[in-house]
Amino acid sequence: MSKLLLDAGTTWTKIIECDSSIMEEEYGNYCVKTDNKMKYYVLPSSKLKEINIKFDRATGHMSLNMLKNKEDYENEVIALINGFRKKTDEDGIILDMGSRDSKWAQYKNGKFKDLNWNSNCSSSTGATIEMLLKFYGVNVKDLKVTDEKYVITCAIFGLEKIMDDIAKGDEPKNAISKFVHGIAYNAWSFAKKPDKLYLSGGFCENECFVESLRKYAQVEVLGRFLLCEGLI
Repeated sequence: MSKLLLDAGTTWTKIIECDSSIMEEEYGNYCVKTDNKMKYYVLPSSKLKEINIKFDRATGHMSLNMLKNKEDYENEVIALINGFRKKTDEDGIILDMGSRDSKWAQYKNGKFKDLNWNSNCSSSTGATIEMLLKFYGVNVKDLKVTDEKYVITCAIFGLEKIMDDIAKGDEPKNAISKFVHGIAYNAWSFAKKPDKLYLSGGFCENECFVESLRKYAQVEVLGRFLLCEGLI
């Protein structure tokens, strides 16, 4: 049965197309992988205004008006948990790092135990990193894991540290890497400093972030489509 599943984030939208070619006809260049009759798309959320397609199920705060039936909307945390349970039946903490927020949920003894959702502080989100990379002309692949980190409680203070270090002669990629390390430390602390955690969201594709996070915990990367997969 064909289905279109949508996770509409602030910056990036993720779509899974099951047994269908509706998206492929016009947005095939945004397809990042295919797997078992499913196509996976990542496109800028600004393009949602252009899409005249209605979706079968959706999550994300920008997705409600994109649904065939509004009752098929799913809360982001529920979608995250559902996606996590499809990947593993182990206990653990799943941490989702997005452009505008971060959230985690915990399973213990096979049951849901706890969660938290930070939607207010950009010191732990991807949009800040994307803006920095664009402003300084740095490719995310050029970021390298560093032992140094900025101890940041606010992205504004982090930006100040980056600019100060660059003014003193540090390369932008090095300063941004220290900022990313600080975000990784914040994310681990936000998730209650576990020995192991599962990671989802766009940060899964930021190698500097993942390896910085591995300084503090064992990390299993589940990819940026986990919420979308939680809608299947």
